[in-house]
Amino acid sequence: MAKLRTVRGLPRRVAAAAGSAVAAPRVLLAVKAALAAALAYLLAPLMPGVTDEYPYYAPLGALISMYPTLMGSARAGLQTLSGLAIGIFLAWLVTMLGVPPLPGVALVVLAGVLVAGHRWLGAGRDYVPMAAMFVLVIGGPDADAFSLGYITQMGLGVAVGLAVNLLVFPPLRLGAAAVELADLRKTLSRQLDDIGQALTEDWPPAHEDWASRTAPLEEAAASVRLAVVDADRSSRGNPRTRFHRHDLPADYADLRTLESITFQVRDLGEELTAAVWGTPFPVSLPPALRPPLSRAMHRVARLLAAWEPGKDPAADLADADAALRDLLEAMDRELLQGAAALVPAASVAMSLQRIVDGIRLRTGWDPADTP
Repeated sequence: MAKLRTVRGLPRRVAAAAGSAVAAPRVLLAVKAALAAALAYLLAPLMPGVTDEYPYYAPLGALISMYPTLMGSARAGLQTLSGLAIGIFLAWLVTMLGVPPLPGVALVVLAGVLVAGHRWLGAGRDYVPMAAMFVLVIGGPDADAFSLGYITQMGLGVAVGLAVNLLVFPPLRLGAAAVELADLRKTLSRQLDDIGQALTEDWPPAHEDWASRTAPLEEAAASVRLAVVDADRSSRGNPRTRFHRHDLPADYADLRTLESITFQVRDLGEELTAAVWGTPFPVSLPPALRPPLSRAMHRVARLLAAWEPGKDPAADLADADAALRDLLEAMDRELLQGAAALVPAASVAMSLQRIVDGIRLRTGWDPADTP
């Protein structure tokens, strides 16, 4: 019966996996690539002279120029055509020197692979040795006509691909960046809340998920950076930006602040992990400091959750400042017990203060502005 249920549930699981893998942007890109390839193949026979004898290269040019962003498409198209031109030149050079076919192929592939090592060729690097070899092997005695048809039809395909990408819903990723930034703020806030809750439990606390989230936090921050960079790239040369106003410099500023906060949250998490379980280094945290530390964690977490573009964070910043002052006063009272015992608490307090200062600097809020 278990096997039967597994078999019956297989189509549903496959459909779910396919649905998650084929997202809307990928579907749109696939449709545009198919449209560009078909149009390029339709236009290829209309090219003048001998170039119409090589229509199959036009859809290939359209395909290689179809990238998720307009600037990516333009860059890939130009780099590919540059790689083709260099490869054709290498083949022409070998032909002019009268090198026999067998060593000629080896020579152009050797030179093409060496030239392809330059980073500036980008997407066109693989086409240098391939174009050179195609001209010698496929072109043969008609190498001149083949070279002209090859690069012309590829150029037509690139032009068609760029036109389709520009005219048919050019991709714009601004909304995705804003969502990723908001999600990271919530993730960091939840992490601080969880640590604050653990501080109020009996030690070692049963609430310990937060201790294993260091890598996921860093991955989340890296994902947000990719989203912001992608939004920036998708907006370059995109006519849709005229109708979708978005402050990308503000996104980058938020990103830098959140990356710094991620580092601080990771640092204080490692410090408290050491205080609870003694790994990777044994430290102690006086029991009297756990309640004020917990309150400070929760206040800073609330500040992070409340920090949104265009929202005044004055009240939450003031609460966080007050909680940190209470923590410092508690540390002063514990100072009589020995400075060594305050090292982990001081490190955590410094991380929390840096988080609050980072948000204060980003939002431009000054306590003196409060009536």
